[in-house]
Amino acid sequence: MKTSLITFLTFLFVHLSAQDAASILDKIDANMSSKNRVFESSMTILGKRGSRTIASKSYSEGTNRSFTEYLSPASEKGTKMLKLDKQLWIYSPSTDRTIQISGHMLRQSVMGSDLSYEDMMDDRKLTEVYDAVVTGEEMLGDRKSIVLTLTAKVSDAAYHTQKMWVDAVRFVPLKQELFAKSGKLLKQMEMKDVIQVQGRWFPTTIIYKDMLKQGDGTEFKMTKISFDQKIPEHIFSKASLKQ
Repeated sequence: MKTSLITFLTFLFVHLSAQDAASILDKIDANMSSKNRVFESSMTILGKRGSRTIASKSYSEGTNRSFTEYLSPASEKGTKMLKLDKQLWIYSPSTDRTIQISGHMLRQSVMGSDLSYEDMMDDRKLTEVYDAVVTGEEMLGDRKSIVLTLTAKVSDAAYHTQKMWVDAVRFVPLKQELFAKSGKLLKQMEMKDVIQVQGRWFPTTIIYKDMLKQGDGTEFKMTKISFDQKIPEHIFSKASLKQ
């Protein structure tokens, strides 16, 4: 009888944790996802021998369409990326060529940074990709955070599991650890400079660290951002890559 009670209480705890975690993921998605967004950003790659910063402007619509144009430095200016559903094209002004990135190439680094093309491609809501359970609470700096364990429920997730620290009041991720199916830690992310934009909380600085490569990480900082803007339809076309 005692064993049955313990089993029941354990099941109840796990069930309630999963329910709580699902509502937390919904709140995160409400902050982080949008009908569309336009933002300007700087990406600083922190190498052992110095750093370099790349500026860009990006447009995204839902989870299926995005367009990025690199603005500086001169060596990268005019490079453009277009994502349509699960396809990605890159235009290089130096060669005046457009190439499609697919398959294993999606795991390659973007501009030598700690982000892969796969990282940039997958903009789906967390609730579409992961199941989650609450595993604890911790303080990150002066912010109380809820700790979640996320497990992929779709076969094409870039990372099989995640450990995520979520701001307990604002419901934005503050830190993430991304794991392979084997349990190997692949990447770590730290979110900072959380601001309120158009009624939602949003981290404007993200530090990415690829745990499999040398270097001190990549700082991605959004310098301007707006949500639910009208974006001209021609932006999301292959013709825009050479314009």
